[in-house]
Amino acid sequence: MVTELTVFLVSTLIKIFLVIGVLLGLVAYAVLAERKVSAAMQDRIGPNRVGLPFVKARLMGLGQPLADAFKLMLKEQFVPGHVRGFYYNLAPMLAFLPALLAICVIPFAGVDPIHLPGLSLAIPQPGVIANVGIGALLLFAVTSLGVYGIVLAGWSSNSKYAFLGGIRSSAQMISYEVAMGFSAIPVFLISGALSLPQIVDFQIERGWLLLPFVGKQFDWHLLFLWPSLLLSSLIFLVTLFAETNRAPFDLPESEQELVGGYNTEYGGMRFGMFFLGEYAALISASGLFVTLFLGGWSLPFGLLGTATSLSTFFLQALVFLGKVCLLVFFFMWIRWTLPRFRYDQVMTLGWKVLLPLSMANIVLVAILLAVFGGTP
Repeated sequence: MVTELTVFLVSTLIKIFLVIGVLLGLVAYAVLAERKVSAAMQDRIGPNRVGLPFVKARLMGLGQPLADAFKLMLKEQFVPGHVRGFYYNLAPMLAFLPALLAICVIPFAGVDPIHLPGLSLAIPQPGVIANVGIGALLLFAVTSLGVYGIVLAGWSSNSKYAFLGGIRSSAQMISYEVAMGFSAIPVFLISGALSLPQIVDFQIERGWLLLPFVGKQFDWHLLFLWPSLLLSSLIFLVTLFAETNRAPFDLPESEQELVGGYNTEYGGMRFGMFFLGEYAALISASGLFVTLFLGGWSLPFGLLGTATSLSTFFLQALVFLGKVCLLVFFFMWIRWTLPRFRYDQVMTLGWKVLLPLSMANIVLVAILLAVFGGTP
């Protein structure tokens, strides 16, 4: 007899395999998309040689991620003799795991139970692997662990270039983590929740925090709060660039100055782990921004707000995936448009601009909520 516990365990395992599989697939093709986007912006063709079986020639290049994966796995896993072996091998794993853990608490579809046809049982919380009440705080804690892998890689490599890259990364990520956390506090104050699904439900009812006119019902409170929410979203977006080491905040790698930064001494699949970790963090960061400011899995005016069947559930997941892909494209667009900042500019922007602005924004939102009585 099928019990609720069995359904819960089986559905959780299926969600883990599906989410991780989709994430790894997105990571692989995000690399191809990056190369294609950069080629288009530089008037080049990009990868166009490796195809997939039974795919037309005009789509050549879709097999490039598979070729890259086999290349990295088949390369000699060379370890320089001067490195600190244990920590040298540990660093790539520490750089990749936080992004995988972060994706577990980001809701990609509705969390209301879905009843299975022909059975009296329902799938609990189908749209998230772990629905934690303090999911936002847990997510910030997990993502902050990514700096350890980079710093450890720079230190364990016993190389000046790698060490400088690790030190740069630690300073940059610690500096921008503070502003990132402060910029998200207005979202928690307005929605009255730390649970990510509850924040999405609030946006479905009252309007997306970046587009307050697209909710099920009009909330005039958000008109007065929208300028503060716009500022929060901009600060949050800039800090995501810094936290994921994306240009123009790619100082930890900085090929012109540090050869490759923290991963200079790495090759083969160890280098591939850093590469996967960077793009997995990019996708997780995009998913978090979509959840906090762009209504998560919902469409405007409450469409697809609640999953009543498996088909609606899959539509919600596709909507969420589409928003994430658009944001990932925006990250790529910025990378191939803006030049890299100087180190002093990065520190000045983080400590003297974004941090004071985010703190002042918290005070402003608190005052507005006190004056107008908060959002109902």
